[in-house]
Amino acid sequence: MEIARHLATLDAEGRMLADAAAEAGVDAKVPTCPDWQVRDLLRHTGAVHVWAAAFVREGITEPRPIAEEPALDGAELVAWYRDSHRRLVDTLAEAPADVECWTFHPAPNPSPLAFWTRRQAHETTVHRFDAQSALGGQPAAVEGEFAADGIDELLRGFHARDRSRVRTDEPRLLRVRASDPDAVWSVRLSAAAPPVTTLDEDDPADAELSGPARELYLALWNRLPVPHITGDAALATLWRERSAIG
Repeated sequence: MEIARHLATLDAEGRMLADAAAEAGVDAKVPTCPDWQVRDLLRHTGAVHVWAAAFVREGITEPRPIAEEPALDGAELVAWYRDSHRRLVDTLAEAPADVECWTFHPAPNPSPLAFWTRRQAHETTVHRFDAQSALGGQPAAVEGEFAADGIDELLRGFHARDRSRVRTDEPRLLRVRASDPDAVWSVRLSAAAPPVTTLDEDDPADAELSGPARELYLALWNRLPVPHITGDAALATLWRERSAIG
């Protein structure tokens, strides 16, 4: 997907997140993140926005800790989140296409600007879903092509790193198959970080997770149940228990 589409999604999703947080109130529980209230969601996501914007704005080429979360609460916290999100969107929109800065996972991206715009679009979308879940009812759906892009980023980015805990003692093949749009990922599990291809390989999978991309995306981020599981369901349990991103 193009930077402009990721940027537009980031803009819209952050606004929806803030609106849902304001409506739910900062004391509301977040069902998709059982240990959190809305205030925790706002502090975390806003701090990530501040952190990400600094790499692009200042051209920082080395890692640095995530920004400190504010002690604000209530309406002031919601306003701070809105401002942090707005500053991130503006920073990405105004950055030169050839900006050089640090990035942190190997999912294919044509540039650091593309990386951060994509990463923050998905960060914000998942947490928008969390914020809307605090309202009760059904959160807004994720667009299918964007969801497939997010599955790709999660599998070929986060879980291609040595930090991935999705591992097995013996080699296993986990296939993730999305529909609407159609896409497939073959995840080769072992005692090492799992390599992922976007090929529908001939080797039979030990388990397959499948469903519409918009549902699989949230399931792989452990926000919804996996729509369909065939084969060894223990691999779906392994994913749920070990795939969380810290």
